[in-house]
Amino acid sequence: QSSLDNALATMSLLMGGTEEKRKPAPRMRFEHGLPVVPPIGGNLSSEEIEEQLQELTNQLAATRAATSAASSRPQTDNPLAAAARPVPAHVAYDKKVLLFNAFFKQTVHESADEHFRVRYVKIYYYLEDDTMSVLEPVIPNSGLVQGKLVTRQLLPKDNMGNTWHWKDLNVGIDVSIYSRVYHIYSCDPFTENFLTQEGIILNDFEDPPVDPHLLKRQEVDKPRAEAVAPSEFDKLHNFVQLDRKVLRFQAEWEQPEGVRPLQVLYYLVDDTIEIRETHSKNDGRDPVKLLMKRQKVPRNHKAKPLAFPSIVMEMKEDELTDIISPEDLGIGKTVNMLGRNIYLYDCDEFTKAFYAENFGVGDFMPAEAQSTTRIAAQPPQMKFPPKVFGSDEDAMLSTQRLAPQRPNKVFNKLFEHGNAALRFSAHINTANAFDAGRKFVLSYHLAHDTISIFEVAKPNSGAKGGKFMEARKVKKGEGKDGPVYYTEDDLYVGAELLINAQKFVLDNADKFVLDFMIAHNFPEDRIAATRAAVEGAAAEK
Repeated sequence: QSSLDNALATMSLLMGGTEEKRKPAPRMRFEHGLPVVPPIGGNLSSEEIEEQLQELTNQLAATRAATSAASSRPQTDNPLAAAARPVPAHVAYDKKVLLFNAFFKQTVHESADEHFRVRYVKIYYYLEDDTMSVLEPVIPNSGLVQGKLVTRQLLPKDNMGNTWHWKDLNVGIDVSIYSRVYHIYSCDPFTENFLTQEGIILNDFEDPPVDPHLLKRQEVDKPRAEAVAPSEFDKLHNFVQLDRKVLRFQAEWEQPEGVRPLQVLYYLVDDTIEIRETHSKNDGRDPVKLLMKRQKVPRNHKAKPLAFPSIVMEMKEDELTDIISPEDLGIGKTVNMLGRNIYLYDCDEFTKAFYAENFGVGDFMPAEAQSTTRIAAQPPQMKFPPKVFGSDEDAMLSTQRLAPQRPNKVFNKLFEHGNAALRFSAHINTANAFDAGRKFVLSYHLAHDTISIFEVAKPNSGAKGGKFMEARKVKKGEGKDGPVYYTEDDLYVGAELLINAQKFVLDNADKFVLDFMIAHNFPEDRIAATRAAVEGAAAEK
């Protein structure tokens, strides 16, 4: 500061003043309308002015150096002064929160089961800025909107503009926040230590009242079945040991209109029963396979608890305890399954082995089936004449089904023979000279057992050559089970076939027919006749 004062004094001397008293500045003079500036330094010479200016520059440089040195000096020169310096609240109380446990009672209107609810909350007080928030822990199945009830803010204490301070909080007091009264009954250990160090005497902790709604929910949410130690009959053991193992019984269900044959399947893996219907041809019933779906069947389906609403609900499988087991089943027994009396009269080999191993049963003689005596034998199937259009198989299938269906094809012969055919030359055995001179090629298609006939064109004969008969099965005669058709065994050189009331005589064949007859072990006389015809035709060529 003294250096600055000296510099100012020197500048005043340069401006023409003295240290004791500065002379007033002379009035501005004007010459020819322009101001005249008085000379700097008064009566000093130019050399003296330069010396004083140089001295002033040196003093200013020294002042700057002293100022910079003072600013770079460390602040810990005086420890007592540093310790007495105040610390901001946001630094001293950063992340320090007081936690109070509280509750409030909420009235429940228009309810016959409850009149009020006790809602438990947590009051947070943030020391860094004296703000507060109220949070309610979420309770499952409470039916209330829970979570953050009051956001973090300065909460008013009264109508005078005062806000809640941590000195006003204690255990056992009521805190009014926006017209809702919270009663504090405890706090966490950090809050207890903080208030004790600040000289606040905490009241004794209290036990909060029990919410009556939570007491009811505990009864509802309580597990229905007690946990038991796993045994060798648990689900995993059953699945590993008994999966895909089924007891199969042949059974009957007696009804006023007759006896219906059934199949009873007992699945050992989960003790469920399934009943299937056994249909016969033209039994007059819908083709439904399942009479009862797979489920656990109780021994007495009417035995239910008195409070069970059986009018609108059925018992689940988990609620069934007394169910039908393998001990209740056996040959010759009648078992009631959901009100139906099922008579078991036979079983398969696996079921016999299961009962012999687990129950020591040795007699598995089938019981007499009631359906053999009470159901009349099926009448013989009527044979209908074939239709005008289509083959005999098509006509017969149209009489057996409402929706016509194509005959089944034999695919193994198609894969074996493909388009192979046995070709023969033939003529008609007749007294008519015109028909006796006609020549035909008869082909037997091995894949479909059909015969096609092609007429060889002959010039100036009066007969038109070409397709004589398309490929189709040719009926040979009638048998016990239906019509009998020509096969490859009936075709050889010299054979006579009756086709469309015409007698066709096979008089020659090609080399493939001879090889086919030899490969399939035809009679020797037929092979010899065919070989003679084939070799004779080759010699003529």
